[in-house]
Amino acid sequence: MSKYQIGVVVGSLRKDSFNHQMATAITKLAPSDFSFKQLQISDLPLYNQDDDGNQSAPVKRLKSEILASQGLLFLTPEYNRSIPGVLKNAIDQASRPYGQSAWSGKPAGVLGVSVGAIGTALAQQHLRNILAYLDVPTLGQPEAFIQVKEGLFDKDGNIGSDSKQFLQDWMDQYLAWVKKHTV
Repeated sequence: MSKYQIGVVVGSLRKDSFNHQMATAITKLAPSDFSFKQLQISDLPLYNQDDDGNQSAPVKRLKSEILASQGLLFLTPEYNRSIPGVLKNAIDQASRPYGQSAWSGKPAGVLGVSVGAIGTALAQQHLRNILAYLDVPTLGQPEAFIQVKEGLFDKDGNIGSDSKQFLQDWMDQYLAWVKKHTV
Protein backbone atom coordinates (compact mmCIF):
# COMPACT_ATOMS: atom_id res chain seq x y z
CA MET A 1 0.00 0.00 0.00
CA SER A 2 1.22 3.47 -0.87
CA LYS A 3 2.10 5.86 1.91
CA TYR A 4 1.20 8.92 -0.16
CA GLN A 5 -1.97 9.17 -2.23
CA ILE A 6 -1.83 12.01 -4.76
CA GLY A 7 -4.97 13.42 -6.35
CA VAL A 8 -4.30 14.36 -9.97
CA VAL A 9 -6.47 17.08 -11.48
CA VAL A 10 -6.26 17.44 -15.25
CA GLY A 11 -7.84 20.60 -16.61
CA SER A 12 -8.78 19.12 -19.96
CA LEU A 13 -11.75 17.06 -21.06
CA ARG A 14 -10.32 16.10 -24.46
CA LYS A 15 -9.88 12.34 -24.85
CA ASP A 16 -6.40 12.64 -26.41
CA SER A 17 -5.30 15.55 -24.24
CA PHE A 18 -1.55 16.08 -23.96
CA ASN A 19 -2.09 16.91 -20.28
CA HIS A 20 -3.85 13.57 -19.70
CA GLN A 21 -0.92 11.87 -21.44
CA MET A 22 1.55 13.75 -19.24
CA ALA A 23 -0.44 12.93 -16.08
CA THR A 24 -0.18 9.24 -16.90
CA ALA A 25 3.46 9.35 -17.99
CA ILE A 26 4.95 11.51 -15.24
CA THR A 27 3.42 9.49 -12.42
CA LYS A 28 5.50 6.52 -13.60
CA LEU A 29 8.57 8.47 -12.43
CA ALA A 30 7.52 8.24 -8.77
CA PRO A 31 8.60 5.51 -6.35
CA SER A 32 6.16 2.88 -5.10
CA ASP A 33 5.33 4.68 -1.85
CA PHE A 34 3.39 7.19 -3.98
CA SER A 35 0.18 6.36 -5.80
CA PHE A 36 -1.75 8.65 -8.11
CA LYS A 37 -5.45 8.89 -8.83
CA GLN A 38 -6.83 11.09 -11.59
CA LEU A 39 -9.84 12.86 -10.12
CA GLN A 40 -12.86 13.12 -12.38
CA ILE A 41 -14.09 16.65 -13.00
CA SER A 42 -16.05 16.16 -16.23
CA ASP A 43 -19.35 15.42 -14.48
CA LEU A 44 -19.41 18.40 -12.13
CA PRO A 45 -22.31 20.81 -12.52
CA LEU A 46 -21.48 24.46 -13.03
CA TYR A 47 -20.84 26.13 -9.70
CA ASN A 48 -23.86 27.93 -8.27
CA GLN A 49 -23.73 29.34 -4.75
CA ASP A 50 -27.39 28.39 -4.32
CA ASP A 51 -26.22 24.74 -4.25
CA ASP A 52 -23.74 25.18 -1.37
CA GLY A 53 -26.16 23.71 1.15
CA ASN A 54 -26.96 20.70 -1.02
CA GLN A 55 -23.92 19.82 -3.11
CA SER A 56 -24.36 17.22 -5.84
CA ALA A 57 -22.99 13.68 -5.59
CA PRO A 58 -20.12 14.41 -8.05
CA VAL A 59 -19.05 17.42 -5.97
CA LYS A 60 -19.16 15.40 -2.75
CA ARG A 61 -17.11 12.65 -4.44
CA LEU A 62 -14.49 15.16 -5.62
CA LYS A 63 -14.20 16.74 -2.19
CA SER A 64 -13.91 13.32 -0.54
CA GLU A 65 -11.14 12.26 -2.94
CA ILE A 66 -9.23 15.50 -2.34
CA LEU A 67 -9.53 15.09 1.44
CA ALA A 68 -8.26 11.49 1.15
CA SER A 69 -5.16 12.69 -0.75
CA GLN A 70 -1.88 13.69 0.87
CA GLY A 71 -1.02 15.90 -2.09
CA LEU A 72 -2.28 17.27 -5.39
CA LEU A 73 -0.87 17.36 -8.89
CA PHE A 74 -2.46 19.79 -11.34
CA LEU A 75 -1.92 19.55 -15.09
CA THR A 76 -3.45 22.39 -17.03
CA PRO A 77 -3.65 23.39 -20.64
CA GLU A 78 -3.72 27.08 -21.43
CA TYR A 79 -6.94 28.50 -22.83
CA ASN A 80 -6.92 32.17 -23.79
CA ARG A 81 -3.91 32.84 -21.55
CA SER A 82 -5.53 31.28 -18.46
CA ILE A 83 -6.83 28.02 -17.05
CA PRO A 84 -9.75 26.19 -18.65
CA GLY A 85 -13.25 26.79 -17.30
CA VAL A 86 -13.64 23.14 -16.34
CA LEU A 87 -10.63 23.40 -14.02
CA LYS A 88 -11.84 26.66 -12.47
CA ASN A 89 -15.26 25.08 -11.94
CA ALA A 90 -13.71 22.10 -10.13
CA ILE A 91 -11.65 24.41 -7.94
CA ASP A 92 -14.71 26.50 -7.09
CA GLN A 93 -16.90 23.47 -6.37
CA ALA A 94 -14.41 21.84 -3.99
CA SER A 95 -13.67 25.13 -2.20
CA ARG A 96 -17.28 25.81 -1.23
CA PRO A 97 -19.20 26.54 0.85
CA TYR A 98 -16.90 29.22 2.21
CA GLY A 99 -14.82 27.85 5.08
CA GLN A 100 -15.19 24.23 3.93
CA SER A 101 -12.55 24.02 1.23
CA ALA A 102 -11.21 20.54 0.52
CA TRP A 103 -8.08 22.06 -1.02
CA SER A 104 -6.75 23.83 2.06
CA GLY A 105 -3.32 22.71 3.23
CA LYS A 106 -2.80 20.09 0.51
CA PRO A 107 0.70 20.41 -1.01
CA ALA A 108 0.54 20.78 -4.78
CA GLY A 109 2.57 20.72 -7.94
CA VAL A 110 1.58 22.47 -11.16
CA LEU A 111 2.49 21.38 -14.67
CA GLY A 112 1.12 21.97 -18.11
CA VAL A 113 1.69 20.83 -21.65
CA SER A 114 0.94 22.87 -24.76
CA VAL A 115 1.83 23.10 -28.42
CA GLY A 116 2.68 26.78 -27.82
CA ALA A 117 6.27 27.95 -27.40
CA ILE A 118 5.70 29.26 -23.85
CA GLY A 119 4.08 26.02 -22.74
CA THR A 120 1.42 26.89 -20.22
CA ALA A 121 3.29 29.64 -18.37
CA LEU A 122 0.35 32.04 -18.02
CA ALA A 123 -2.18 29.35 -17.12
CA GLN A 124 0.18 28.01 -14.47
CA GLN A 125 0.65 31.50 -13.01
CA HIS A 126 -3.11 32.05 -12.84
CA LEU A 127 -3.55 28.66 -11.20
CA ARG A 128 -0.82 29.43 -8.65
CA ASN A 129 -2.62 32.68 -7.75
CA ILE A 130 -5.87 30.78 -7.15
CA LEU A 131 -4.13 28.07 -5.12
CA ALA A 132 -2.37 30.68 -2.96
CA TYR A 133 -5.74 32.14 -2.00
CA LEU A 134 -7.04 28.66 -1.17
CA ASP A 135 -4.09 27.96 1.18
CA VAL A 136 -2.60 25.28 -1.05
CA PRO A 137 1.19 25.25 -0.58
CA THR A 138 2.40 25.02 -4.18
CA LEU A 139 5.88 24.01 -5.35
CA GLY A 140 7.47 27.15 -6.78
CA GLN A 141 10.68 25.75 -8.24
CA PRO A 142 11.49 24.15 -10.50
CA GLU A 143 8.92 25.38 -12.97
CA ALA A 144 8.07 23.25 -15.99
CA PHE A 145 6.54 24.83 -19.07
CA ILE A 146 6.40 21.93 -21.49
CA GLN A 147 5.99 22.33 -25.22
CA VAL A 148 4.74 19.33 -27.15
CA LYS A 149 7.41 18.28 -29.61
CA GLU A 150 8.31 15.07 -31.36
CA GLY A 151 9.70 12.67 -28.77
CA LEU A 152 8.05 14.18 -25.69
CA PHE A 153 6.35 10.81 -25.29
CA ASP A 154 7.80 7.53 -26.54
CA LYS A 155 5.80 4.93 -28.47
CA ASP A 156 4.57 3.39 -25.19
CA GLY A 157 3.31 6.71 -23.79
CA ASN A 158 6.22 7.19 -21.38
CA ILE A 159 8.29 10.36 -21.10
CA GLY A 160 10.71 10.43 -24.03
CA SER A 161 14.47 10.26 -23.48
CA ASP A 162 15.08 13.97 -24.27
CA SER A 163 12.74 15.12 -21.48
CA LYS A 164 13.05 12.29 -18.99
CA GLN A 165 15.85 13.69 -16.79
CA PHE A 166 14.28 17.15 -16.61
CA LEU A 167 10.90 15.73 -15.62
CA GLN A 168 12.47 13.21 -13.23
CA ASP A 169 14.18 16.13 -11.46
CA TRP A 170 10.86 17.98 -11.33
CA MET A 171 9.09 14.91 -9.94
CA ASP A 172 11.80 14.38 -7.31
CA GLN A 173 11.40 17.99 -6.11
CA TYR A 174 7.60 17.63 -6.09
CA LEU A 175 7.72 14.42 -4.04
CA ALA A 176 10.08 16.07 -1.53
CA TRP A 177 7.60 18.99 -1.36
CA VAL A 178 4.72 16.66 -0.56
CA LYS A 179 6.73 14.89 2.14
CA LYS A 180 7.78 18.23 3.65
CA HIS A 181 4.17 19.42 3.89
CA THR A 182 2.53 16.16 4.98
CA VAL A 183 2.02 15.64 8.66
